[in-house]
Amino acid sequence: MKRIIISGGGTGGHIYPAITIYKEIMKQNPDAQVLYVGTEKGLEATLVPKEGIEFTTLPVQGLQRKLSLGTLVTLGKTAFSLVKANTIISNFKPDVVIGTGGYVCGPILMAAALRNIPTLIQEQNVIAGITNKILSRFVDIVAVGYKDAEASFSKAKRVVYTGNPVRPDVLVDTRADGRNYFNLSDDTFTVLIAGGSRGARTINNAMIDVHKHFQGTKGIKLIHITGDGEYKSVLSQLGITDGDGLGDSSVILPYLHDMPKALAAADLAVFRSGAIGLAELAVRGIPSVLVPYPYAAEDHQTYNARIFVQEGAAHMIVDQMLSAHDLIGEIEMFMANRDLLSQMGERALQLGKPNAAHDIAKLALSIAK
Repeated sequence: MKRIIISGGGTGGHIYPAITIYKEIMKQNPDAQVLYVGTEKGLEATLVPKEGIEFTTLPVQGLQRKLSLGTLVTLGKTAFSLVKANTIISNFKPDVVIGTGGYVCGPILMAAALRNIPTLIQEQNVIAGITNKILSRFVDIVAVGYKDAEASFSKAKRVVYTGNPVRPDVLVDTRADGRNYFNLSDDTFTVLIAGGSRGARTINNAMIDVHKHFQGTKGIKLIHITGDGEYKSVLSQLGITDGDGLGDSSVILPYLHDMPKALAAADLAVFRSGAIGLAELAVRGIPSVLVPYPYAAEDHQTYNARIFVQEGAAHMIVDQMLSAHDLIGEIEMFMANRDLLSQMGERALQLGKPNAAHDIAKLALSIAK
């Protein structure tokens, strides 16, 4: 029976890949015993136990850029985390340790590597996160989501281009399933607008006039997922009380649990360029208009988006420049130019790696003691 530690924390971009890899490991090795190491305050503390995965925490947080009392507290927590990580490893005795990014990975992966326990980290972005950059010098394998990310890991022992893990349910629904779910005819041009789990204020604000522009227009449906925190503000700016209140051309939702249905239905997406969202667009072959989040660490979303633009799978609009006029222009251009839409969809599909989770799980199990 293989004993496996998985760690990843802070944002959904680190946690969802970890959960996807966990599920694939259980498919390949049903007897495996898995322990997830996260933080108490991160999103993982809610998401991971819901999956029925054994969960424990480390007291770690990100380093601040300038020296202060807070930095000293953080360094103290990091030192204590290394001690606790060592204890977790001594008690659990893992055969392999997998990290998917975030500060919490640092202590547990470092402790495992220093004890010669096989280790693998998965980097989702083109520009590597600081924790993964440091860890890459010590771990056995770095699995990268983008070929271009290999440049960040010149000191690593072994780098493997696997692509980013995508939830299996993203690939289950057919276009007809997605269309039926939203009650759409096959010829309705469907645009999926989403800014990630927390929403994206710039995109939401630009969408106000987009909804008004297309109100009453036949043959188009805007499926706009605002994020919980922004939903009421969007409705208020549109002067409506619920997400169906703007007529047949729009549906506005705070959150969508059945995102795979929306992906199955979409002809075009307006998205941020987080690595996992892009991986899902790619495996479904959905062309996109990308608005990278400008404050992401190392501006990694812009670098992610550029790959899709270079490959002809997306157009990009800089966040500070985004306007309703731009989005209306993009949507109308794609509606009128279905050949380009189809061609960009094909290019997106070529970037997709539907077997990434399977390949990462296989790699991890192949190096396990």
